[in-house]
Amino acid sequence: MSTTTVVDARKTPTAGMSVVLFLEKPEQAFCVVGSCIALTLYHPRTGHGALAHIVLPRSSDRTGPPGKYADTAIPYMVEALGKKGANCAGLVAKLSGGASMFGTSGPIKIGEQNAEAVTQLLKDLKIPIRGTHLAGPKGRRVTFNTQTGDVTVEVVGQPAETL
Repeated sequence: MSTTTVVDARKTPTAGMSVVLFLEKPEQAFCVVGSCIALTLYHPRTGHGALAHIVLPRSSDRTGPPGKYADTAIPYMVEALGKKGANCAGLVAKLSGGASMFGTSGPIKIGEQNAEAVTQLLKDLKIPIRGTHLAGPKGRRVTFNTQTGDVTVEVVGQPAETL
């Protein structure tokens, strides 16, 4: 049985595009993604976590905030969490998003490219992926709770799912 997570946006931090939020137990944050990826890294022992709203797979030497690109967001998150005592070896990841917001055919498959890039970078760092909610044609609202490490994903017209 799924339940809907009620989040008061006025009191809960929101990860807008390219934003990385760092949280400690018992905080929560949310974001809304389409082709972007909502990536959470969580350290169950310390209760530290991060939520990134990743827009594109690779920086390709372009400038921008570290959360904008998968190849800059993930190292940034790992380094900052490590400074808080949440070492990489204890981190677990959950990711959602990567929707085909621009159709399923044609050259622009940014959602799929984002999901592939994030998945590969996590694999390279040996950070286990403990849950995914990827692809499809619709965006998602993602809520990350550091009290439990849960990520709740809501898609219009579907029951909420907890990763």
